[in-house]
Amino acid sequence: MEIKTENYSVRYEEETTTIIFQGSLRLNGMQEYAPIVRLLDDVVESGVSTITLNLQKLEFLNSSGINVLSKFAIKVRQKKNIKLIVKASKAIPWQAKSLKNLQRLLPTLSLEVE
Repeated sequence: MEIKTENYSVRYEEETTTIIFQGSLRLNGMQEYAPIVRLLDDVVESGVSTITLNLQKLEFLNSSGINVLSKFAIKVRQKKNIKLIVKASKAIPWQAKSLKNLQRLLPTLSLEVE
């Protein structure tokens, strides 16, 4: 599964159960994020035991995008049997600060900042 534009891509690698975000997500509101939300929901519903979100090459994410990730973390928490790993980059300033908030929503989340 892949969603790709000139500004960003979101791709799911089934063999590693990893969702890779790249580029800059500056979409307007939840309607424009709907295809990404569907991809995330499909992965949660697929029955995998571990999901890795690789955000290391996601340079920008607006507040609507943060909202999407927050709702995703809540959905994973409700499933109770999925481990969520989030890979972030120290080189991208918004990531460490914003992604720590996901741990409040999902205390079992493993945040790996490299």
